Amino acid sequence: MSEINDGPVLVTGASGFIALHIIQLLQREGYKVRGTVRSLKNEAKIKPLLSLCPDARYPLELVEADLTKDAGWDNAAKGCSFAIHVASPFPNAPPKSEDELMIPAVEGTRRILRACANAGTVKRVVLTSSISAIHGESTNEEGRVYNEEDWSDVNSPAMDAYAKSKTLAERTAWDFIRELPARKKMELAVVNPSLVMGPSISGVVCTSLELIKRLMDGTMPLIPRLYIAICDVRDVALAHLRAMIVPEAANHRHIVTSAHLWLQDIAHILRNEFAPQGYFIPTWPAPYMCLYIYSCIDSSTRLILPRIEQTYTFSSRRMKEVLKVEPHVAAETLIDTVHGMIQGGVIKKTKKYKPRE
Repeated sequence: MSEINDGPVLVTGASGFIALHIIQLLQREGYKVRGTVRSLKNEAKIKPLLSLCPDARYPLELVEADLTKDAGWDNAAKGCSFAIHVASPFPNAPPKSEDELMIPAVEGTRRILRACANAGTVKRVVLTSSISAIHGESTNEEGRVYNEEDWSDVNSPAMDAYAKSKTLAERTAWDFIRELPARKKMELAVVNPSLVMGPSISGVVCTSLELIKRLMDGTMPLIPRLYIAICDVRDVALAHLRAMIVPEAANHRHIVTSAHLWLQDIAHILRNEFAPQGYFIPTWPAPYMCLYIYSCIDSSTRLILPRIEQTYTFSSRRMKEVLKVEPHVAAETLIDTVHGMIQGGVIKKTKKYKPRE
């Protein structure tokens, strides 16, 4: 459905971990890309964007637009053929108020969709949601495999603020598209990634990699009994591209996940690879009582505490059958994640460290 010489593809939150990979892929495929950033004066955010694809057919266009403000969005969407809405707040600790996440997530989504509808040229919007909108509760039904038909219950006391914000933002998007008048109709496709890992671009990482950082830098001496669904950022980027152009992706959700692992299994994979390179990665399990006590002084531990010992399984059928994404092997994703963090200066480089060739 997409022609390379169409109008630009709008990508929101262009300087983010996922968006950088999406923009790089789009440029490599020959698309015109327009990215939004909160400030064009932030050199640290802008610099990685300008070197994503040196031989791109079209130079990357950047415009200012903020999720919390109306200004800039109509200009950002003007003349675009597609839009990929990636920008959304992600906490590394419980917010003081749920509104810190929900207002920018929900209102930002509404602003972007309104601008796209007003543009009159946008054929399809791809929304970056999350498996937290599929099942974000800290409780679980044993043996159940969650799929795109499932929705998180925002009224459940087992929902955290991030899961609520992603669920409400996605609900807002579907409601907005459904209520559009015929003359403004456009399609919506949603990508629901699990915990996104993988290599960084120019050292840019996201909050979701905090667990890996703590495993590698010694600030997690014991391993919580935490079960995690992970995916590779490169697969997530490809899923967004396919969700944009595959006809069958329109008006559907798509879970992107490659593996379900205990955090202890992740620690063993990293230890096997990086212990010979001078890194100490603990693999001892953390007793629940230790975590409970530590959560009183550590907000990130408090965030994961309700999920200890809980298992969650998500279907990847539509990812494989509709989007034709064959995911990276989990070990490769995890190892590439750490190499990216070391080379980006997020994790200290040891004398024995060997960059991946």
